[in-house]
Amino acid sequence: MQVPLEISTRRIDLSPALEADLRRRADRLDRLYDRMTSCRIAVERPSFHHNEGGPYRVRIDMTVPGSELVADKQAEDLNTAIRDAFQAAERQVDEFSQRRRGEVKTQVGPPEGQVIRLFKEDGFGFLQGPDGTEVYFHRNAVIEPSFDDLEVGMRVRYAETQGIDGPQASTVSLVGKGG
Repeated sequence: MQVPLEISTRRIDLSPALEADLRRRADRLDRLYDRMTSCRIAVERPSFHHNEGGPYRVRIDMTVPGSELVADKQAEDLNTAIRDAFQAAERQVDEFSQRRRGEVKTQVGPPEGQVIRLFKEDGFGFLQGPDGTEVYFHRNAVIEPSFDDLEVGMRVRYAETQGIDGPQASTVSLVGKGG
């Protein structure tokens, strides 16, 4: 890293062993992608204002060329929060590194999904995308077959846009028997 590792705490004092563990884990992130420019770790203990306190929070901010990656995890146990945050950070660094090397395949053609709910009387429905995301669609977005011919379970191709309340399909068409 070009900038030395920063570790900050809130309402907690780190033991030397815990600080050494955080540094070791940050070094591993740096080895996963050697062009990382900085890494900041924030560890926060629950507030004692409430009877139950709340979860520990660990946030890892990593700066890489052209982007910033953030892993932010909470857990009732500090060691669990640390483990989960670093696992998420490692996945992000690995995915970023793969994208930079051109190893991630880009999708060719529109995504495919499956109709999971239809509200025919109201003229809309939902489909599930390949990543499990629910995508809203209106009857006017259906190209073929007609909206009234759609059934739950049918495979469709769609073009996704960001609507006011989340992802929505601007066009929906049935996947052919060969597709």
